[in-house]
Amino acid sequence: MTTTAPAPAPPALLHGVGDRALAWLDANRDHFRLTEADRARGDALMERLKPIGELAINMRMLSREGVAGGRQRERATSLLDFAWRELLDGGNVLAALQHDEPFSPVPLEIYAVFHELGHRHPGLEAALRAPRATRAWQALEMVPNRRLGVLNAERRMGLEPSGDFAETLATTVLGRQPEPWAVQLHIAYDITHTVFHLTNWGEQPEGIPEELARYLELYLPAWAADWAELEHWDLLGELFIVDACLPHAALDGALWERYAAAQSPTGAMPVRGPMPEGDPSDVFDLVHHPTLVSAFASAMATSRSLSGGGA
Repeated sequence: MTTTAPAPAPPALLHGVGDRALAWLDANRDHFRLTEADRARGDALMERLKPIGELAINMRMLSREGVAGGRQRERATSLLDFAWRELLDGGNVLAALQHDEPFSPVPLEIYAVFHELGHRHPGLEAALRAPRATRAWQALEMVPNRRLGVLNAERRMGLEPSGDFAETLATTVLGRQPEPWAVQLHIAYDITHTVFHLTNWGEQPEGIPEELARYLELYLPAWAADWAELEHWDLLGELFIVDACLPHAALDGALWERYAAAQSPTGAMPVRGPMPEGDPSDVFDLVHHPTLVSAFASAMATSRSLSGGGA
């Protein structure tokens, strides 16, 4: 018995999702700003820095040559400059956090994005060196896919790694190639983020070992179909990114049509089900992540489609 591969999504559909998402992110950029209350409380600052870090990672990917169109690349570059100069005060926000929380990996992970782009903050770099010279840094307890993220940030900064990448990968859920029926919500997110760190956020798809790529190509289509049926757009978008990194990307047209239909006319993407309603700042907190994901997924899939890399 043979099965027919799904028809790939047309590039115009793929590109349109990202174009709308990026327009919404640009229009709502001020919602990323830190308040004085955020800066005053370490726990609040850490939580509010997460969306800024996500913005930086996604916009760096979109600013890469060949991934997004000219207009998207220009918008992404503008948002990156906004994030560094206004949201992070030229790196001073990260330097202050590093001073207060020297064993938090967050300043390193966010700064690595800007370091790759040529931004420098000598004071922050000096502050990052001290904790990394300790046994405590190597012993920080975190889930394996998060550890991969720290190792990847160190690699991007040109720093001596605090652990072995291959050994850490082997301890992740993806590294153990779990039974496909066991890949539920949090495990699926762990798998997608492992792929992000392996590929440096889609930049190096060859970073996925061949055995794991075969595993993903076998089971990812079923996972994507399941989460589309459940209307979990945030996770579906992350699975689309993984798909675009594989040697034989599906770019499933039917699933992409459902995904595009879930996007609001403004370009925002809900986490699950329909768009939430309410105060704009509250809605922003709910939808900024899936909207960033949709911009990322769109650019990766469009680039893959135009390069003839679909299944």
